[in-house]
Amino acid sequence: MLAYEVLLAQLDNSIKSIVGELRLSKRLPSEFLEQTEGMFASELRGEVQRYLSAKSGFSVSIAGDFQYPAGLRDAPVELFYYRGDLSILESRCVSVVGSREASAEGCARARRLSRELVAAGFTIISGLAKGIDTAALTAAIAADGRVVGVIGTPIDAIYPKENADLQEEIARKHLLISQVPFFRYHREHFARKRLYFPLRNETMSALSEATIIVEAGETSGTLTQARAALNQGRKLFILNSCFENRKITWPARFAEKGAVRVNNVIDILQVLGDKPVGVK
Repeated sequence: MLAYEVLLAQLDNSIKSIVGELRLSKRLPSEFLEQTEGMFASELRGEVQRYLSAKSGFSVSIAGDFQYPAGLRDAPVELFYYRGDLSILESRCVSVVGSREASAEGCARARRLSRELVAAGFTIISGLAKGIDTAALTAAIAADGRVVGVIGTPIDAIYPKENADLQEEIARKHLLISQVPFFRYHREHFARKRLYFPLRNETMSALSEATIIVEAGETSGTLTQARAALNQGRKLFILNSCFENRKITWPARFAEKGAVRVNNVIDILQVLGDKPVGVK
């Protein structure tokens, strides 16, 4: 973890480029760092180590671990931090996502969809943002389902603050994941920290066999996950209500690229090859 954090402390390089170099070299972060040690001042390693020494209460998974999710090879993640039960990712997972500024109808659709997917045996993945994400996760938990929260901040940070209790419940009883490096996040300018949310969406897609968009505006970050799902070879479902919104054009664009227009969970399960058992 220290080697990974030191590598990512290079603020001039993007995380994707660093991960790409690691994968190309086919070496662990510590091995890669040892090879390129001359590029790094010893002061930086010491500074990172001192900063990390105050961090605790989480676990780490790195590519090559027996529990490292194979799907993450399709996302720019070589190491991630987590709290909770990592074996949840061995179940069938789907992402239920959408706008932060969701309508009441959109939140109601997300809650119903999550309940029905839980009844069909699926784990719900979402991003812990307000709006659709929160509605999907809380409904799945209330239905005694499994959930995975993927956040765009370090594993020990809370965003948004109003979801503090929800995030802690997911960490204690389900699974909370972050790919955000502690030290790099600490040093970065505030404006750059928002870039972790699109990366988070790519990770959610990679962990899921399908992404379901409940509601999203024309410039919503949710569309990052839509693109990722198609690029990663995952199923992308868009609720019919999105197509009926004349103020947006993105549903038609993604449908042309392979997204599936659905009315309900039965449509989704039929595409995924499941019988609609337990769905009301």
